[in-house]
Amino acid sequence: MRAFAQEPEPAPVIDAPAASASATAATILPEAPPEAPPPLPRKKGLVLASSLGVLGFAGQFRHVAPPAPWMHLTLGYEFFKWLTPFVEGEVAYTDTSVAQDPSKAHSFPILGFGGGLRSTFMLTERVALFGQVDVGLMKADVPKQALLIVGFANAEAFNSYFGARLGVEWYQVDRHFALGAEGGVRDASGFAKQGGSSDTPLMWDAAATIRYTF
Repeated sequence: MRAFAQEPEPAPVIDAPAASASATAATILPEAPPEAPPPLPRKKGLVLASSLGVLGFAGQFRHVAPPAPWMHLTLGYEFFKWLTPFVEGEVAYTDTSVAQDPSKAHSFPILGFGGGLRSTFMLTERVALFGQVDVGLMKADVPKQALLIVGFANAEAFNSYFGARLGVEWYQVDRHFALGAEGGVRDASGFAKQGGSSDTPLMWDAAATIRYTF
């Protein structure tokens, strides 16, 4: 009986499109991470700024009172990045311990309010210099004639001041906030010494600031 030859097995059929897709998928590079969006422009509009620092005296009043802790608040509207009109208020706390012994010294606040103009110059997108001028009224809030005996009776009532201030600001990632430092000088007419002696009633201030734009 003749033996039949074993037929060879058929070669496997390769699905060409599927193989091509697998090879393509293997060679696809991972997607690059998306680029960060550009930062939002610095916001401008209604601006509230608060300062905490020290108020000192350069005229004859320095022989009456030591430098005072000082708080200053401004509210303005930034019509342009370079121009902001504002109103301001301030309070400082000091005493007459330089001129009087502790048993006679008076502690008192100095109050002030006014307004002015501020101009800002951008150095970079995040850093700016600013300058401002202001005018207003200020007084030492003491019992009547408490400063008369040391020659500063006019300081007990509101009298005019005018001054200037320079500073630097650092704008935060949050476009509403900015941190800064400032210093200024002013002529406060009510704090001139009376009694015929010449006096230039200058005050100086230095402070750290925080600013919020609504």
